[in-house]
Amino acid sequence: MKIINIGDELLIGQVTNFNASFMGEHLSAAGFVVDETIIIGDNAAQIWKSIEYAFQETEVVILTGGLGPTKDDITKEVICRYFNTRLVMHDETLDFISDMLGRLHIPMSKINYRQALVPEIAKVLVNRNGTAPGLWIEQEGKILIALPGVPYEMQALMTESVIPLLVEKMTRNQTIIHKVVQLAGIGESTLSDLIEPWEISLPSYIKLAYLPRPGIIRLRLTGIHPDKELLEKELQSNIEKLKEMVEEYIFSYEDDQMEEVVAKLFRKNRKQLSIAESCTGGYLSHLITSVPGSSQFFKGSIVSYSNDIKREILNVRELNLKKHGAVSEFVVNDMAINCMGLFDTDYSVAVSGIAGPSGGTVEKPVGTVWIAVATTTRIITKQFNFGTNGGRKKIIERAAIAALNMLRIELLKDLRQ
Repeated sequence: MKIINIGDELLIGQVTNFNASFMGEHLSAAGFVVDETIIIGDNAAQIWKSIEYAFQETEVVILTGGLGPTKDDITKEVICRYFNTRLVMHDETLDFISDMLGRLHIPMSKINYRQALVPEIAKVLVNRNGTAPGLWIEQEGKILIALPGVPYEMQALMTESVIPLLVEKMTRNQTIIHKVVQLAGIGESTLSDLIEPWEISLPSYIKLAYLPRPGIIRLRLTGIHPDKELLEKELQSNIEKLKEMVEEYIFSYEDDQMEEVVAKLFRKNRKQLSIAESCTGGYLSHLITSVPGSSQFFKGSIVSYSNDIKREILNVRELNLKKHGAVSEFVVNDMAINCMGLFDTDYSVAVSGIAGPSGGTVEKPVGTVWIAVATTTRIITKQFNFGTNGGRKKIIERAAIAALNMLRIELLKDLRQ
């Protein structure tokens, strides 16, 4: 199966191609293998050439983009020439567009009528979220599926129409199962060295992929085998072996975000959290509040970017600021402990660091971050050096994930007591 994403805006980087990742993820989850994604511009010759190439390699081609009514939307015309058919008016689509525009008090125009034209041989996939219908064309054992490029329109059509139709249409002799293991607090190369014997021992029908992002490594195991029961048992057995080697770094066996895992632990512990941030500038609090229901455990935060705020609001001791500097164990300890007192919470996290690009010294280079987690019985403080790769944004992201991971570990300790 191949995907073709059409649009000049994709080629020049004006728009990020989220369609490819969504389609790949959902097709894979449904048991289909996407072996190639092609990105091309709004060029008739290139669209024809890409369709022709794709069908030489596979039986199913899914393309997005160029189904609109404007002059640069040429995909339907190319499809008609490729399959030797013509555009005809699809009355159901025309009625839907007319009703939609009527509700918005927008009169129908010539361009709206063009939107309801579809290749005569196509099965129309009704788009309830926009005016460009999806298309399903079958000819000589080949299937072409054309979808609008607008992400939320494409996503609805994929999940509600395309994938169910593909599952119904195609007989698959292979079972495909994906398993995810997410880790934090360990570098990719260190992890690779540590689990190398396990990775080498994986059976040939199970593949491992490393999918790193700031502060987190996502391992994806993909198994392909005719025997579903055998495959499930083998995948679970290998995950258990992996767990024995790196359990201390694993925070999820699903696609959960770190902040979601922490939120679940807070709700389970029935405890409350406060945050004191400096270099992360509110990003850590943003991650927490992005989780629905975070108000159950998160009381608030102080972004103490200046030393004045650290002194006057968080009561950081002047001696510690002068002697050790804002980026130090002593200062984040003061920040965490005093923040917990100010908000009357069970846990508090404090972060102070040098996100750059300037401000670093020999003793404290850019990327140096101190993080403290305070509880009612203890305080844990760690220094990190995240380097400069990826710049300021990546340092902030990695610092926030590291803080959440430290918090997660302390929550688990208390939960097990």
